[in-house]
Amino acid sequence: MITKSLKQGLTFAVIMSFLVGCSSSSTQDDQTTTTAPVVNENINDRVEEQAPLETIVYFDFDQATLKPETRALLLAHADRLKSSGAATRLEGHADERGSREYNIALGERRANAVRDFLVLQGVSASSLEVVSYGEERPLATGSDESSYAQNRRVELKY
Repeated sequence: MITKSLKQGLTFAVIMSFLVGCSSSSTQDDQTTTTAPVVNENINDRVEEQAPLETIVYFDFDQATLKPETRALLLAHADRLKSSGAATRLEGHADERGSREYNIALGERRANAVRDFLVLQGVSASSLEVVSYGEERPLATGSDESSYAQNRRVELKY
């Protein structure tokens, strides 16, 4: 009986070790396939590159001079335009104060200031188009300083 018990015990031990060996190798295979991190930095870079930038540059009353905070925004646009080569329309606008002719000229001076800055940063001048709408396309209707400030702008249209 001891021999029969010993045989049964050894058989049981062999079967158990076989089962344990099978389960540990499949668990190990599962762990390597499920725990291996998948990192693709290029996707993250593309998402950051496609993040939207503010496309409106604002100006002070009767001015076509870029503000310091505007320059930082335009540097980001310049980097994007240099890498993509996309054609861009620079639309100059003015508030309602002044004559129609004066505001068309002021909108053009503003758009040209943006174009000149972008060209100095290495953007191809041939990819930039300047258009002035003067006071004809206001963002805000109203005859107060808040409305005027929103209408003194250049919009970058890709």
